Amino acid sequence: MNRREFITLLGGAAAASPLAARAQQGERMRRIGMLTSLAADDPQASARDAAFWQALQELGWTVGRNLRVERRWGAGDPERMRKHAAELAALAPDVILVTGGATEWLLKATRTIPVVFVAIADPVAAGFVESLARPGGNATGFTTQEYSLSVKHLELLKEIAPDVTRIGVLRDANSIAGIGQFGAVQAAASSLKVELTPLGVRDKEEIEHGIAAFARKPNSGLIVTGTASTVVHRDLIIMLAARHKLRAVYPFSYFAATGGLISYGSDAIDQFRRAAGYVDRILKGEKPADLPVQAPTKFELVINLKTAKALGFKLPTSVLARADEVIE
Repeated sequence: MNRREFITLLGGAAAASPLAARAQQGERMRRIGMLTSLAADDPQASARDAAFWQALQELGWTVGRNLRVERRWGAGDPERMRKHAAELAALAPDVILVTGGATEWLLKATRTIPVVFVAIADPVAAGFVESLARPGGNATGFTTQEYSLSVKHLELLKEIAPDVTRIGVLRDANSIAGIGQFGAVQAAASSLKVELTPLGVRDKEEIEHGIAAFARKPNSGLIVTGTASTVVHRDLIIMLAARHKLRAVYPFSYFAATGGLISYGSDAIDQFRRAAGYVDRILKGEKPADLPVQAPTKFELVINLKTAKALGFKLPTSVLARADEVIE
């Protein structure tokens, strides 16, 4: 779904919903804030929003009837996310849905407004919640993965490319998630007899220079960790991996859908559907402190055969047989 279709969905929701037809005039209007680390024109942002709003409408909430929305996009820019977080906090909506790297800035801006976060790797280490079972503050939500998933990425890369002895790990050295995921891969590297090289993702230039320099030697592969920076720059990373003929494993299915070789990770869209349930419960009076942080329940292995063919690379039948989706 593109952004124009999403706007049409919101605009037509009140007329299309049978709940709206039965609504009484004067129904109480509630306000939701939304802040994402992605850009407004990012297709993944549109897909996430569509899943969230569909689920929320099924729970009886419709924009223009009983909901107003304040929407902000961070586009991977920390200063923009900080500014938008402060704006939303000043507006004091009933609840704020926040995604990925924008969560840090929002929780610096408010510790009183209820917050539901999505796409966070380690909210306890980041200081967003006291514990997964008992968040304890104004925030709760949904994690994307455990750090052990990064070890599976390493194992998967060695399974599809046994000749790989050098692995570059794209990670954000300034984020808890980036540090934790690289640490997990590092702990398992010696047993698989591979040499790791950390690669930065601060900006496009660092990504381009890092991958180009790393790829100069043979028997090289790439692991892309799941952080806000790698998601924002995913098109560039996928293009560079193809240009330098690197076998690469990615953290989410939408990387493979847009040209990445193979991905394994949680279903991000499913988490936004589930997040609608927490927003609904908070709007009906429950507190984030009493709603446990939830782990992913759906994982996907996606293979892009078009990319494999372009690389001149044949994937093992054992891996193809396990795939949830094969793109041809």
